Amino acid sequence: MIAIEEKARRKRMPKVVRIEAVRLHSMHKLALRFDDGHECTVDFGPFLRGSAHPSIRAYLEPRRFRSYTLEDGVLHWNDFDLVFPMSDLYEGRIR
Repeated sequence: MIAIEEKARRKRMPKVVRIEAVRLHSMHKLALRFDDGHECTVDFGPFLRGSAHPSIRAYLEPRRFRSYTLEDGVLHWNDFDLVFPMSDLYEGRIR
């Protein structure tokens, strides 16, 4: 019952959404603003630290993490070397 109520409170992502703006919030956190007005902060740190893959863990290095690009509403690093599902970004968490 609690899970259903929590789900109902969460803002649902529209079918098509783009990121309008991105700002470095802190070490591995980015503040995102979407074209529907939704805003959230995403902590990428746990995902990066939890990965066993060296090419993903490389983004723990602050300068590399800060090298993100926002292109046509899509957030990515190093020409799509690292990219995340828009639905996860919209929810403010990486799975």
